[in-house]
Amino acid sequence: MPGCFSAYIHIPFCKSKCKYCSFVSYPDVLQTVQNEYIDALLKEIDYFYQGEILKTIYLGGGTPSLLDICDLSRILRRFKFNDDTEITIEINPETIDYKRIFALRQAGFNRVSIGIQAFDDTILKHIGRIHSSEKAKQAIENALAAGFSNVSADFIYGLPEQTLDSFVKDLKTAVSLGVTHISLYGLKIEEGCEYYIHRPQNIADDDTQADMYLAAIDLLEKSGFEHYEISNFAKKSKTKIYESKHNLNYWDAEAYYGFGAAAHGYFKDKALRYSNFSNLDEYIHNYKRKASQVVLTKQQQLEEKIFLGFRKGCGIDVAGINAEFNINFDELYSDVIKKYKETSYLLSTEHGYRLSDEGFLLSNMILADFMCF
Repeated sequence: MPGCFSAYIHIPFCKSKCKYCSFVSYPDVLQTVQNEYIDALLKEIDYFYQGEILKTIYLGGGTPSLLDICDLSRILRRFKFNDDTEITIEINPETIDYKRIFALRQAGFNRVSIGIQAFDDTILKHIGRIHSSEKAKQAIENALAAGFSNVSADFIYGLPEQTLDSFVKDLKTAVSLGVTHISLYGLKIEEGCEYYIHRPQNIADDDTQADMYLAAIDLLEKSGFEHYEISNFAKKSKTKIYESKHNLNYWDAEAYYGFGAAAHGYFKDKALRYSNFSNLDEYIHNYKRKASQVVLTKQQQLEEKIFLGFRKGCGIDVAGINAEFNINFDELYSDVIKKYKETSYLLSTEHGYRLSDEGFLLSNMILADFMCF
């Protein structure tokens, strides 16, 4: 038994490709391969899923909200879950009206993640988004009106023509609309996206991106959000913090299923990471096979535990790491700990260590030092 209690399902279809996107997604092919893809996806789930009651289910993409509601329902019905299960679907504003988002709620989804990116129409057009700022606002309002109490919004900072003031204004708008979770990503231009070939003008440099990031932390924490992971903020109430349970499962280095083209999964009991075929035809005809499988060494497992743990606002649990890997963390990493505590990039906690806000900005450099053992 794999012992997975989370499942990620990849829906690799979208209406158009955003200029910054290097993810595996296929525009304008949904109608031609939808039935074949859904059939292969359901067969893959039936073949690998072991029947655990799942704690989280996450449909990502691409744009999962492009699928017919009946197909989305067929996917959910393949799994066992209960009232405590977090069931998320990523949506883009142009695919959703009130009737459709209400149908998603009725189908069993209880959390939505909306790809906003910005509320500025000029910026949205520049980056290839096909929704307007008004449509984005309506998507949030419709989700809340349809009964979703857990609504997340994604934003990118460092976009062409974006200023610090306009970015902060966008976040204030999201807060005022009542979202319970915000994810922030600095613009990264990677191979496979249009911007990699045609680099845009007027994008923020590293210093400006850092200013945007720190300003976002200040604003959102003052607005009642907890900075619980390097890129993620959850609204706090008296009874609940709206963290993404699904993503926390990743950052805790726990097991999860990955279903669909280009999906990744992890069987912790075997220390096995795997990925599915990215090519649609190859995936459809080889749903029982994996494109790659890697068994992690104990050292690699330790490094992942540290790397993923330091992404969290609470940081790493030293006693837990010592027990799991039979090491003395403070002794093994004494030089690195001393180096970054002196600069205040690394802070002590009740259970171990965490990165400061400034440390998050330099996380790649800091974590590289932890990996050099």
